[in-house]
Formats: sequence, C-alpha cells, structure tokens
Amino acid sequence: TQPVPARVPCPSPRASRALASQVPHPSQSPLPRSDVTFVVGQEQQKVFAHRCVLACRCQAFRGMLSQGPADSEDSPSNIPPQGPFILGNVQPEVFLAVIEFLYTNSVTLNSCIVLEVLTSSVEYGLQDLCKLCVKFIKDTLSVEQVCEALQAAVTYGQADLQQHCLAFIESCTAAVVRTQGFHELSDVVLAQVLRSDRLAVDELDLVQAVREWAHVSSAVLERPVPEVAALPVRELRLPLLAPSELVTLENHNQRDLLIPVESIAAAWRSHALRKGSGVPSRLCRPRRGTRPRDHHRHLGPHAK
Repeated sequence: TQPVPARVPCPSPRASRALASQVPHPSQSPLPRSDVTFVVGQEQQKVFAHRCVLACRCQAFRGMLSQGPADSEDSPSNIPPQGPFILGNVQPEVFLAVIEFLYTNSVTLNSCIVLEVLTSSVEYGLQDLCKLCVKFIKDTLSVEQVCEALQAAVTYGQADLQQHCLAFIESCTAAVVRTQGFHELSDVVLAQVLRSDRLAVDELDLVQAVREWAHVSSAVLERPVPEVAALPVRELRLPLLAPSELVTLENHNQRDLLIPVESIAAAWRSHALRKGSGVPSRLCRPRRGTRPRDHHRHLGPHAK
C-alpha cells in the first residue's frame, strides 16, 4: 500500500524542519551526533537516534533511557549508556514511524502498519500520534480492515473510532462477515456488533456467519463451540426466522450445539403464540437488512 503522510500542526515549523533532517532511518552507520541505538524486530534492524529528542518528547522513552539497557549498569556518572536497546517485538517500520513523529510531529502511515502504530502510540502515551492514527484509519477504512480496526478501537477505548467502524460495518455487512477480520473478532466485540438494528444483512445469513466465526474461535481457543459463542448467540434474532428456517437451523444445531435449545424453543413459541411472548423485544426487531416474512406482522410494533 502506498504510504500516505498524516500530519498535525507543528507549533514551530522551523524547528520541525531542522529536526526532520535528523530523523532516524534504517542504517548500518550512526547519524551525526546520535547517542543511542535500538535493535528492532526479528530482523535486528539498527536504529540510531538522539537521546535528548526522545526524552524531551516522550515520557516513556525518558524512563527507558534513564534506566539504560536491561543488561547494563549505569556508569559512575549516572549517564545512561548508548545501548543498544533491544526491542524484539516491534516491527522496524512501526518503530520508525513512532520516531518520525517524535522528531517532526508528523508521521507517514499506510494500512499495513497503522494499527500497530496506534498500539505503540497508546503504549508510549503519545496522544497526538494516536489521533493521527485514528484519523488515518477513518479516512482509509476498508471492508477487509474494519473489524480489526473495531477490535483495536474497543481495546484502546477509542469511542469515536468504534462508532465510525460500526457505521461502516452497518453499511456493508454482507461483505464484512465474509472477511478474516470478522472471524477474528472477540466474543465481546462481535456481540456489540450484533446488537445493532442497522446491519445490512438477513438474519439467516447472520446466523451462518456467527456459526463460521464460532468454529474458527473454537479451533483457535481450543474450547467448545457453545462456550466460545455463548455471548454473541444471545444477540441472534431467531424469532425473525420462518418456521422452515427454524427447522433447518435445528438440524444444523444438532451437529455443533451452537445455539441453546432454550433460544430455539423461545423462537418456536413466538410463532405458536403469534407474538414475541417471552422473548426480549430487541430480538423481535427486524434489522435494516432483514428480508420480510409473513409472520413479522405478529411480532409487535417494531416489525416492518
């Protein structure tokens, strides 16, 4: 993906330009007057930088540099050593994006690294970098990336990004539920998505999508399907399904026990009584993408 620059206003453009000429980059030789070295990622990429810049701009780096490398002792003069500081769990491109921001108050992002840069911005306490990442994600959101972005937004408490991602999912739900990102959602975030009335997909297709998600999660977490799916399944609106669809659902359910028998029984009861009796009202509300069925007129005032 072509890198796209994302910027915030710099309080001192002249200082920013001066620092920009000193921005670290992948190199085998130190920058002029650089006094700290990082060895980054599995590639063990060396990144040379200036301690004063990092310490002034970021409290997390200030603490790291004042302590020195984990396997080194402070010198008698208490001046931290040059390193190297080993950062094996960070991609070099991600670390360089963080360093670029510290030097220039701007950052060059692309869709391959932006979520990891967002993670680093939270870890290092860089709120302006976090805002840049959120803006970039919102501006470049795609069907393939939206679920991963939503998961990150929930993890890092980015409420505005959560709402933006959910609105995107609501606009193209049928495509989103077929993505790898959808299958990798946590149960809590998936349940949050399923609470929406505006999902543009029929309930029968949504049940199938949740079943596929549950089987992937079961394999990854090595836990039974009913256990991993317990929370999201509560948000499936089974009373919206026609009797013939419920019969098929019961047959499929015998294989994996995805849906509790009580939930299926409650759906059948709503058909027998011709109303959503004993079922939470939210489970009787058709979604934006729900295909009309004859029995919907009996489900109450929320039916189409």
